[in-house]
Amino acid sequence: MVFKIKRTVFNIIVPDQTESGLSRVFNLGMLILIFLNVLAVVLETEESIYSQYQSFFYGFEVLSVVIFTLEYVLRLWVCTEQEGYRSPLTGRVKYALKPSMIIDLLSFLPFYIPLGGMDLRFIRAVRLFRLFRLFKMGRYSQSLTKLANVIKSKKEELVITLFSSVVLLIIASSLMYFIEREAQPDQFGSIPKAMWWGAVTLTTVGYGDVYPVTLLGRIIGAFIAVLGIGLFALPAGIIASGFASELQKQKSEPIICPECGKEITNPPA
Repeated sequence: MVFKIKRTVFNIIVPDQTESGLSRVFNLGMLILIFLNVLAVVLETEESIYSQYQSFFYGFEVLSVVIFTLEYVLRLWVCTEQEGYRSPLTGRVKYALKPSMIIDLLSFLPFYIPLGGMDLRFIRAVRLFRLFRLFKMGRYSQSLTKLANVIKSKKEELVITLFSSVVLLIIASSLMYFIEREAQPDQFGSIPKAMWWGAVTLTTVGYGDVYPVTLLGRIIGAFIAVLGIGLFALPAGIIASGFASELQKQKSEPIICPECGKEITNPPA
């Protein structure tokens, strides 16, 4: 009886590729709870809201901690159902040391043990990455597979683009350092300081907090901004090209009948 309950709990909170409806409901519910927790932490920083709903925030925090603690304990209890964690003691210790489990622990541990006044509840936002569990559904997993294939096939081009961007950032920051350091020693007093301007300019964000004041600096800055438009748009073009190639490749692959195993030459529209 206990083994059956344990297996059922395992299938719900640690699903395999064929997750059940209960598992998806559980994952979705936990994601909603985590999102609401992150929202609560954000709203608590607004004094007018926190002072008015302080008791509500505290009650919601207690309820959330209870649920997170129960989930953590249940995961440790059923982890021995997984291959590699069969041992009741060492298996659970090994499972508890997984990065995801450490994040889970830190998300509610400060409630029980104040860690020097540190508020680690924002770690709960990291748990939102569990959203990818919902991507085990067929169409989502296919989309993620396509994305992984695109990045893998275009990794050389992406790495070269990233390297070129870093080199251009260093060159641009160095030029502006030599040109503007005397006019603006606080903003361009060193190359690392100038890199903030370089990053903002090359990405065409343009906050306007740091900008060249000399004529030569403005000319160089305009030229660098134009270069940044093309260079930083390259990764998007590379990935788009990879998707086009991946879709073309998928269309050219033969369609196999799941019943007879033969190739379908004229698939229905």
